[in-house]
Amino acid sequence: MISTIKQWLRARFVREVTLIDEALWVLATARYVFMGGLTAEENRRLRFIASTFLAQKHITGAADFVVTELMRVQIAAQASILVLELGAKLYAGWHEIIVYPGRFRPTREVMDEAGIVHTSDDALAGEAWLGGPVVLSYEDVMGEVAGFNVVIHEFAHKLDMQNGDANGFPPLHKNMQRAQWQQVFTAAYLDFCERVDAADRRARRDGGVALDALPIDPYASENPAEFFAVMSEAFFELPRAVYETYPAVYGQLKAFYRQDPLNRIQH
Repeated sequence: MISTIKQWLRARFVREVTLIDEALWVLATARYVFMGGLTAEENRRLRFIASTFLAQKHITGAADFVVTELMRVQIAAQASILVLELGAKLYAGWHEIIVYPGRFRPTREVMDEAGIVHTSDDALAGEAWLGGPVVLSYEDVMGEVAGFNVVIHEFAHKLDMQNGDANGFPPLHKNMQRAQWQQVFTAAYLDFCERVDAADRRARRDGGVALDALPIDPYASENPAEFFAVMSEAFFELPRAVYETYPAVYGQLKAFYRQDPLNRIQH
């Protein structure tokens, strides 16, 4: 009896999800690197997950910004690639995505290492709130910098937040080992921080921009949570760079997302 009810509820939910129009889906996703190499079946499932995502989330514009259907599908597709093999259920528990036309400046108080409180209004491309909305700059959603994907970045934070504040240690699958994840990510994070510091010293010495030579966005050195989010961006956008720089991190992300983007682009 219980099984019959579950099947009925599942069938009813499927009927209520309006599948994204095929022409709109192709138009919205054609520009994204992560679409390359998807099989027809993976593409079909991603389209359905994105459709489910849109049925469950409210995407609204801020500062009088009008969010079109094309924009909604672009955001949904990028958010859904992370959960292609995991399911949209991992985004349950919150409902809103707020989109600004460009970078936004939230005013907040920040305490420095000396305990002094400062007011900050840095321009942001996106942010994710624990238990709350994701906020995005559409200008950055449409950015074309290799390896930079603000939607993947912020939704990686959302996955990280499934067990509390973002800290670079999301809930792992039963077949994954917590100690191994921690060892691999900690070692890679510390090494990357050293690379960023060394590049910064070279830039100051030579008057150049040595940070641009790093294979992965230097923002990953900010803290372990940002390292996980930036590595997730690169995993889908620049999989070869992640694999060649930190193969053990690539292996952990492959196990976590249950996807192999590098294998896709090689076939």
